[in-house]
Amino acid sequence: MIKHSVVLSAKEQAYWFIVNQGRVFLSAESTLPFGSQSHLPIASQGTQICWIGEYQQHPCYLMVFDDQATDETQWHSARVFLTHGEALFQLAARATQVALFLQTHRFCGQCGSAMHLVNWELASLCHKCGHRCYPRIAPCVLVAIVNDGKILLARSSRHKAGFFSVLAGFVESAETLEQAAIREVKEEVGVDITDLQYVGSQPWPFPHSLMTGFLAQYAGGEIVCQPHEIEEAYWCELDKLPQTPGIETLSGQLIALAQQCYGRK
Repeated sequence: MIKHSVVLSAKEQAYWFIVNQGRVFLSAESTLPFGSQSHLPIASQGTQICWIGEYQQHPCYLMVFDDQATDETQWHSARVFLTHGEALFQLAARATQVALFLQTHRFCGQCGSAMHLVNWELASLCHKCGHRCYPRIAPCVLVAIVNDGKILLARSSRHKAGFFSVLAGFVESAETLEQAAIREVKEEVGVDITDLQYVGSQPWPFPHSLMTGFLAQYAGGEIVCQPHEIEEAYWCELDKLPQTPGIETLSGQLIALAQQCYGRK
């Protein structure tokens, strides 16, 4: 359970996730600050401190830093933690998402009054109209579609040339994950899928997504790329992949699983 507004002892040793505009501060050695609050490289007086978990038997704290960052080279996307192990990446994801919640819920979206953090949970409450908010989580589906030893890969308009991945899209209101997967695939590349198999999930702090992964079988249709969204898409031999996401990402894990289960023997 995340705890906000914590007060630390002067000598408590901890890992610190200092977040500014969705980025995490790393030392000159590209490591997380570790030590007592008084020895942090950035002033922490008057800032919000949250307990977000433990790492290597030490507490981990989030500190939201609202001032202007002076050395841009020391502020990094949470993506850099992907290569540091799942535990550290999840903590970085939590830190950036909680920081975003704290920074964007200072005033009520219903009446405009000041919001106040609830004592017993991570929620923001308006005392004037009673509006209560919790950290936002946006579910997203990833779908690896296979057919006769091939996988359907696509490149979105946001990716560089030569880099391909599985299809992805956000879940809409009153929609199941499976319905979202079927709809997104049809919208983005024009094909139908069947036999969806849930594989797993991964928090994705860009800024507050929860990725859910599926394997699916091709059911019919010709590839027609959605304008302004998908630059190119094609059926790729599972043993002749182009540049794809790393295995530390859920999309990379889906591709690896497709190779393992459906690659030509």
